[in-house]
Amino acid sequence: MIYIGVTGWGDHDRLYPAKTPRRDKLKEYAAHFPIVEIDASFYAIQSKRNTEKWVNETPESFQFIVKAYQGMTGHQRGESLFPGKKEMFAAFHDSLQALNAADKLSAVLFQFPPWFDCKKENVDYLRWCKQEISEIPVALEFRNQTWYEAPFYDKTLTFMEEEGWIHTVCDEPQAGSGSIPIVLKATDLDKTVIRFHGRNVHGWRNTGDGNWREVRYLYRYNQKELEEWAENLHFLEKQSKNLYVLFNNNSGGDAADNAKQMIDLLGINYEGLAPKQLDLF
Repeated sequence: MIYIGVTGWGDHDRLYPAKTPRRDKLKEYAAHFPIVEIDASFYAIQSKRNTEKWVNETPESFQFIVKAYQGMTGHQRGESLFPGKKEMFAAFHDSLQALNAADKLSAVLFQFPPWFDCKKENVDYLRWCKQEISEIPVALEFRNQTWYEAPFYDKTLTFMEEEGWIHTVCDEPQAGSGSIPIVLKATDLDKTVIRFHGRNVHGWRNTGDGNWREVRYLYRYNQKELEEWAENLHFLEKQSKNLYVLFNNNSGGDAADNAKQMIDLLGINYEGLAPKQLDLF
C-alpha cells in the first residue's frame, strides 16, 4: 500500500474551504489524504490532549508519522526542559499513547542534523535511541552525506536492517555534505518512508538568512520528475509492503498539489477518507 500525504496540515490553504478555522483543518485534510507528518512534535513534546484530539478528528484508518522532538536528535540549542535524555525520551514516548492505542501511529521519524556524521559515537547513540523508544516503529533520516559514502554505504543500510530502523528515502537538492543522495533501498519489509524536500539547490545551501527555511523548501516538482518517482515507488514497493510518501516542499504551497498529482499518477483511490465539507457556514 502506498500512503501519500504532506508534512503538517495547517498551511495547505488550497485544500480547505474559505475561512476554515485552524482548529478544523485536520478534519478537512483527512478528506484528501490518508496520512500526515506531525512536525509540531519536533518543536515541543505534544500533550495527550492534542494527540487525543487528533485521533478523534481523523478516520479509523488514518495514519500519522510523528517527528522526533528536537532534543532527541541534537537540534536543540539552549537549556533543556528535562533533567536528562532518559526523561526526555520517556515524556515523548508517553505523548504517543493515544496514537499508538488507536493504531494510527505508523512511525516516529528521527531526522538528524547535518553535523550528525558517520562515526562510532553517533552509531552508539542510534542504538541507545532505538532502545529508549522501545517497541514504537522508528524511521531514520540523515542529513549528512558520510553515511552513504562508499566506505559506509553498505554498512549503514545493514545497520538499519539489523537494528530495526525504517529507512527514510529522500529526494532533496544535491548540495554538498549536508544533503544525501536518493537511496532506493528498503531496510524494513513492512515499512519505508519517502520524503520529498524539493530540489532548490540555492535554498538548500543558503542557511544564513532569517527566512532560510522558507527558501529551502520553495520548489514545485514537474510532471517528468513525478513520473520518474512513480517508477521509483513501484521499485520500492517490491521491497517493502507499505510506503509512506510525504511531500515537504510547501514554502510556495506546492506540497499538496504535488501529492495529489502523485496519487493520480499512481491511479490510487483511497477508501475510508473523511467526508469533505461543502460549506462551513
